[in-house]
Amino acid sequence: MEVVKKDLDKLNAEIIIKIGEADYKEKVEQSLKNYRKQVNMPGFRKGHVPMGMVKKMVGTNILAEEINRMLSDKLYAYIGEEKLNVLGNPMPKEEDAKNIDWESQKEFEFTYEVGLAPEVKVDITEKDKFDKHKIKITDKMVNEQITEMAKRYGKMIEVEQSEKGDMLYGKFEELEKGKVKEEGISNGTVLNIDTITKDKDKKKFIGLKKGDVVKVKPQNIAEPNYVAAWLGIDEQYIKDQKSEFQYTVEKINRMEPAELNQEFFDKIYGPDVIKSKEEMQERIKGEMQTNFDQNALQLLERDVQEYLLKKAKLSLPDAFMKKWLKTANEKPITDEQIEEEYEQYAKGLKWQLIENKLIKEHDIKVEKEEVIEHTKNLVKQQLAGMGQGMMGEEEIEATAQRVLENQDEARRLYEQLYSVKLRDFYLRTAKIKERETSYDDFVKLAEKR
Repeated sequence: MEVVKKDLDKLNAEIIIKIGEADYKEKVEQSLKNYRKQVNMPGFRKGHVPMGMVKKMVGTNILAEEINRMLSDKLYAYIGEEKLNVLGNPMPKEEDAKNIDWESQKEFEFTYEVGLAPEVKVDITEKDKFDKHKIKITDKMVNEQITEMAKRYGKMIEVEQSEKGDMLYGKFEELEKGKVKEEGISNGTVLNIDTITKDKDKKKFIGLKKGDVVKVKPQNIAEPNYVAAWLGIDEQYIKDQKSEFQYTVEKINRMEPAELNQEFFDKIYGPDVIKSKEEMQERIKGEMQTNFDQNALQLLERDVQEYLLKKAKLSLPDAFMKKWLKTANEKPITDEQIEEEYEQYAKGLKWQLIENKLIKEHDIKVEKEEVIEHTKNLVKQQLAGMGQGMMGEEEIEATAQRVLENQDEARRLYEQLYSVKLRDFYLRTAKIKERETSYDDFVKLAEKR
């Protein structure tokens, strides 16, 4: 058997495998003998069917199976021996299969298209500079959070005049030339003022009393799912809706926040954990800071990724990858879909190559014991979030082990820990400048990224 690699360019190659009769003859004959022992045919005892008949029956299929098995073994052994960093999987040239004459051919030649990974020449050093944002938490933010929590545990009351956040009960009626359209859309509904997208539109619904009427085009002031519920029609028809409507207020309800007393604190945190509004403010401020710090680290990671992707200037064997994606996809996929999604896929693949290089070069490792401990902590967090009592340590260990038996889940957890260790590597290595940022500015920055 002969294997030859033919470089087409830096990112594309062909692997040519030549197989002669001497390479497969013995294995094919042995497979035929094994088959003969099992075959049942009228007029012959089991295992005594003439070999000539066996060859006519299955000889071609067995030859093809043995050669395909040899091809696969030799191809991947060669890739491993030559340490080829391939992308996707080698693809056999279709014309090779079409031109084979299995009945008479003795010598075979197969060509595989191969996409090669580019060489990654990029790293993080102390010369690289990044900003790490520290989001400033104001008293207003903390108190707004407390108010929202109090509303969740509050009670609904009817009020005379609407304010922001109120629930309006009323009816939408379709208009035609300023009057209610005969047989037009008419639907009684609940309208939460906060679901209206823009402040200028919200103002139209603030300060209203029972019996007041507002004229609007609902399709222009909120997301389609809300508009569909208001008008009582299917969401797919919202885009065709052009009419103006009048909304007549029938009732106004407001969620009155719960009183900030010990009963409220106990409902949120458990008995006697928090005993005053001031303690609750400190608790919430700490929780918000933890969450915001995590968001800031995620933004830092994104900045590092974008920086390294730009710095590495990696190219991929794009034509090969698009062709491979079409064959590798479990469901049929069109060329148009591949073109539409390829840029994002290619970006993710480039980052994976950079990430793998950093992990290997800086000897970043995740040990099995770390993954088990990480999984156990996730189990504990989930139990706490569901308000369930804590399991014993042995039961948590067993649960973590069961989770890790799922290969997809195990891979995801390993990837999580590698991401954490890479982030720690960035923080240790690069020059990180902490910048205090307001919450609003941070949101704008994150959305821009």
